[in-house]
Amino acid sequence: MNKLCIVMDWCSEGDLYGLIQKRRGQQLSEDTILDWLVQMCLGLKHVHDRKILHRDIKTQNVFMSTGGLLKLGDFGVSKVLNSTFQLATTAVGTPYYLSPEICQNRKYNQKSDIWSLGCVLYELATLKHAFEGPNMRALISKIIKGSYTPMPSTRTRELRELCDRMLTLDWQKRPSINDILATPIMKARIQKFLSATLQVCMCVYVCVRL
Repeated sequence: MNKLCIVMDWCSEGDLYGLIQKRRGQQLSEDTILDWLVQMCLGLKHVHDRKILHRDIKTQNVFMSTGGLLKLGDFGVSKVLNSTFQLATTAVGTPYYLSPEICQNRKYNQKSDIWSLGCVLYELATLKHAFEGPNMRALISKIIKGSYTPMPSTRTRELRELCDRMLTLDWQKRPSINDILATPIMKARIQKFLSATLQVCMCVYVCVRL
């Protein structure tokens, strides 16, 4: 008899959305934000290096296990591309995190995930969505115009600039996951988590069963 086995991982601390809600408006430290961002980027690099689009990156799909290790999850709408340059056409994702190209029903690639990750970064830094509206039409209009309130000056220039780059309307000018990891503020933290990864087998765990 054939059997389907689903292997699940326990994330005792829940997801980032829940952690944000529990803070009740108390801002996260920039060190915490960058530590979380590095882990998300390492997970997304693993995905993109295998020519996979996640297509639904949001705070509800980033989970935390014991010790503060993040895990990128929910690949229910992910898509495998035949090549690095292939563009997808199916419009999927959660409205607050949709990229402009998806909102305009245009083809998209890994850079759409980068936009969504930029929305998550903005949310961690401000505890608000980058793009909001009273209805879907208003929300989509803001997204395709790239209209969002700048991150507060209390955040460092490096963090604000990185977020702005990730939320660039033109996907061709948006950084790749490798570009993001190569920025100075990220490079300074990567080794910390790579070392942790080796100690616990994998710091950012990504399980893709195709």
